[in-house]
Amino acid sequence: MAIAIQTLEERYIDSCSRLDVLPNPAILSGLFKADVRKNRRESCTLEILLEYLKDIDFNPLLELCLEIIESEIEAVDIRGGSACVLNGEYALALMRTIGQRLRSVDLQDTSFGKEFLRDLAQRGLTCQILDFRTSHFRKLNMMGEFMRLHTLNLDYSNSLSSFKEDCFTCMPNLRCLSMCETRVSNLWMTVAALSKLPSLVDLRFQNWFCCNDSTHSSGSTDRDDKTDFFHLSCSSSIRAFSNVLINPDSQIVIEDSSDDSEMDFSSQQRLYDYEDLFSNVAPRMDVEIGPWNEVSLETLLNKREEVSAGFLTRHVSGVSLKYKSCNASPICFEKHYRDFMIALLPQLKFLDNLSIRKIDRETASVMFSQNFEYLPFKRKHKESIVSILQRREIKASNSHVRTSKQKPSYTLGTSQCSYTRSLCAAKVGSSAWPFVHTLSISSNDIGDENTFFRPRQFEYHPSIPHLMVFGTLDGEIVVVNHEVEKIISYIPSFGDMNSVLGLCWLKNYPSKLIAGSDNGSLKLYDIKNMPPKVADAHYSAGTVSFDEFDQLTSVHVNSMDELFLASGYSKNIALYDITSGRRLQVFTDMHQEHINVVKFSNHSPSIFATSSFDQDVKLWDLRQKPIQPCYTASSSKGNVMVCFSPDDHYLLVSAVDNEVRQLLAVDGRVHMNFEIASTGSSQNYTRSYYLNGRDYIVSGSCDEHVVRICCAQTGRRLRDISLEGKAPGTSMFVQSLRGDPFRDFNMSILAAYTRPSSKSEIVKVNLLASTDYYSKEESHDRLARPSKRMGG
Repeated sequence: MAIAIQTLEERYIDSCSRLDVLPNPAILSGLFKADVRKNRRESCTLEILLEYLKDIDFNPLLELCLEIIESEIEAVDIRGGSACVLNGEYALALMRTIGQRLRSVDLQDTSFGKEFLRDLAQRGLTCQILDFRTSHFRKLNMMGEFMRLHTLNLDYSNSLSSFKEDCFTCMPNLRCLSMCETRVSNLWMTVAALSKLPSLVDLRFQNWFCCNDSTHSSGSTDRDDKTDFFHLSCSSSIRAFSNVLINPDSQIVIEDSSDDSEMDFSSQQRLYDYEDLFSNVAPRMDVEIGPWNEVSLETLLNKREEVSAGFLTRHVSGVSLKYKSCNASPICFEKHYRDFMIALLPQLKFLDNLSIRKIDRETASVMFSQNFEYLPFKRKHKESIVSILQRREIKASNSHVRTSKQKPSYTLGTSQCSYTRSLCAAKVGSSAWPFVHTLSISSNDIGDENTFFRPRQFEYHPSIPHLMVFGTLDGEIVVVNHEVEKIISYIPSFGDMNSVLGLCWLKNYPSKLIAGSDNGSLKLYDIKNMPPKVADAHYSAGTVSFDEFDQLTSVHVNSMDELFLASGYSKNIALYDITSGRRLQVFTDMHQEHINVVKFSNHSPSIFATSSFDQDVKLWDLRQKPIQPCYTASSSKGNVMVCFSPDDHYLLVSAVDNEVRQLLAVDGRVHMNFEIASTGSSQNYTRSYYLNGRDYIVSGSCDEHVVRICCAQTGRRLRDISLEGKAPGTSMFVQSLRGDPFRDFNMSILAAYTRPSSKSEIVKVNLLASTDYYSKEESHDRLARPSKRMGG
């Protein structure tokens, strides 16, 4: 045995001599250690330390790797290092030459660059254990062959925030995955990616360490349901994870070893209320999403772990074990994170290095059913779009052969609605990656290629599906066909308007709209008389100017297009007559603080609502001379937004920092509290609107990069849409948003950038389409022309 190893060493020395290269001491040392292990009847493994190699060592080492294939070396482990100077292409060539003998690759402290990692991800490796961190990619896309990989460690990849849809389909045998201290935060996209891993049993986004009696244990032990608890040393932290070996019986053990892009949220550290957040991190879950297990919710909740301020207490065989969370990724702070993961990934045995017990699965099923929608419209199971269409056709065919004695059916409308909802549920459920596309408007359409649009407010047209208007920070009004991304009408500022904050279309006169800016300017425009070209834009036929309303923030027209209201940074609102162009009245001191938004109801021309930072929402009736409100409903924080549901049955109220509630419009009683997690920021201004009529609501906040979609009747979360910046050091946040009034599960979001510039753009989202817009090269090309595109 030793002779074979010595022969390998001799061959390496001969290669060095022939190539006129001095033998590398680190390689000779590795061969000697492999010889010692073989003599001890241990596994004959060779360790290659890349940080001790230079480019000149490549050729003889490559020949050695070819010899390894025919030698008694059973496995090769490759380790990087912070001092590594070896060319990345050489390192990859070595790994791929070793082939099936390659066991472990540790690149945690190696900086080979973006091209090295892209090559590794696209072509794959034959190793069993891969351990690397990267700051180059925000979206993981591992499309090469990783057929033998069972352990993947991505800890501390501090730019990694999401995954490509098929990222993990090339890893059918992956069983352990760790992503501690990454930027991953979207529950739905994460689970959709991880569901492609059929063998995954151990997942972590954080570590729970046992800290009983104020002393840190070297590990934790928890046996339940005959499942071994995963031991993890506190001193070795997550590095030990990359040395995990898994035997065929699914038992997880640790092998002792002495060896050692583009979206950045680090500047936007969230101020979490840990007592609230960690109440959702406790382990508890179920395998099925179907009917609840026959156990009362009260019984399950009484058996849950006790949590407080970042600590977790678990009761095992009458013993209380106390744990502390470390290395947590943002996803861990999502409400009911642990429930969500275990309910939708039933093959997991360990989550965040805590075993998943039977009681955890049972409780998770209940908690998931209470807080999330698996599919839209309460659908419990995914359906094939083809089968839905076939059922609809069969139903239609049968209805034509009804005999004359049969009674006519009056359920056609209901059936059609049911089919439409089934189709929507099937499409939304087909992918967690909705089609996301930046509305790209060329300034060439207006005859001025140097114009740069900075949108500040936008509105869909209420009766023409393809029309949208947006106002800019520079006082421009731009009417666009958002389906083909063409400008229909363009109205420059001419110094009359500053930042456009108020826009409202007239319902009965579809070519007209009201626009108001923060300098108080108020105008009625007729887009039929507004040409798209800058050279012709001085023509102002059909424009009506109204008396100014200082520090304006909001305008809204009533259902008859007779009147409109304006509010601003004051306690007053003004009532205007559209036909005469006169201001009829100013209603004073309607709130204790300034009024953010005023909204007429959709069907009654005299009913309107106001929302204010004084924490009150008030309903008013013009017929009663609004001295006293019809009622007042209070929030616990300042109100940012209020709107009526399309049928005027509800009021949707959004207060600071994700306090979103739905009120009964008739009397102001709370119908639904959506219980979105707060961030602790008093500047996190939240806005919410209806989607699909009054079926769902969409909610976003100016300090967060996520839009949440919730059922308006149950409050359950359906999806989160994460907005991603397109360059390093940039973040996107929700400034405003609207549901498309004509297309189910379509919306647009006004997203603002922070650092290095305050750009903004309108982002269109289609949950019924599964194409990932960011993966298309043509989209990158379209977005790479800041001087000609809206949002830069």
